[in-house]
Amino acid sequence: MSTPPLIAHVIFRLDIGGLENGLVNLLNHMPRERYRHAIVCLTEYTDFHKRLRRDDVSLHALHKRAGKDAGLYLRLWQCLRTLAPDIVHTRNLTTLEAQLPAACAGVRHRVHGEHGWDLDDLHGTRRRYRLLRRALSPLVSQYITVSRDLRTWLERELAVPAARITQIYNGVDTTVFRPPNGAREALPAPPGFAGSDTVVLGSVGRVTGIKDPLGFARAFVELLASEPEARARLRLVLVGDGPELAGVQSLLAQAGAADLAWLPGARADVAALMRAMDVFVLSSLNEGISNTILEAMASGLPVVATQVGGNAELVREGETGVLVPPGDPAALAAALRRYLRDPDLRRAHARAARERAVASFSMEAMVRAYLGVYDHQLRRPALARAA
Repeated sequence: MSTPPLIAHVIFRLDIGGLENGLVNLLNHMPRERYRHAIVCLTEYTDFHKRLRRDDVSLHALHKRAGKDAGLYLRLWQCLRTLAPDIVHTRNLTTLEAQLPAACAGVRHRVHGEHGWDLDDLHGTRRRYRLLRRALSPLVSQYITVSRDLRTWLERELAVPAARITQIYNGVDTTVFRPPNGAREALPAPPGFAGSDTVVLGSVGRVTGIKDPLGFARAFVELLASEPEARARLRLVLVGDGPELAGVQSLLAQAGAADLAWLPGARADVAALMRAMDVFVLSSLNEGISNTILEAMASGLPVVATQVGGNAELVREGETGVLVPPGDPAALAAALRRYLRDPDLRRAHARAARERAVASFSMEAMVRAYLGVYDHQLRRPALARAA
């Protein structure tokens, strides 16, 4: 049998994150006989790579130095020359410049994925980044976006032809992320933290500015202030680590609510923790497509999320959850209040969320779509290289 074609996936760092989780899910579910894979990290990879359930994926770290690192592009070119991949797939702005070394290394088929935004360019409007994207666009054979919102942005703002963009939703493993069998599962929190009548408001993700965890904490504090009796049964769970974690802890302590919150940091048992929640909260200032929303829906949780990026493509307002404006803790608190007061509404939205995840966001559909892009690339001549 002939050796399957090789795809080199270029990312900034292989660590906990939605983009990285999506890549690991894709490789874990892609048939081994179709493609071989290499992950090239501009910086490094962490123990997160152990989530790969296959032993045929090679890992490469280029150890980019902080700030400008001109030698990075030479190291990347040498790596790609050695690997000789059939396809290079870069992801997000942090790796877009890798398209040039890939072209110089003779890689004819070059794919780029847009997965979301950074805090310093929430809406893709910064001039220097727009100029960079426009300059490198001729090198990209095909774009992949994880949301319709990002696809529209590429067409409208960068004038990328529709034929060069494929929109693919992330998939979720609905066998791993599933509702509890019967009553909500117990949290591995300190004894007495949550009882059978407790309402657990949970969030999972990187605790960084773009996720606005302080907004979630402020909404929780405001809800406690407006519903004093809720202190006996309302709890906050924030799973993840990052630079904003200390600020969240300080805010909760100042409000006298530290004992009503559990902030365990990064955890490997996210699926089990979601089965111990009642409502999932995502307070992001912007998103591409949120893996954690998909995981929460598959876990049978109603979702309260900000109306940004692709969130409205996942959450059906009034059916599987509630959408609120970003950066508005009062609106977030009001949405959570509805679920606190109406357990029947929580259960109805939970059932609808699970049904939507199973019907529309399967892992199998995502894998088929990516295979379609890769197969199409190898069946046609690549776009002419830029001069």
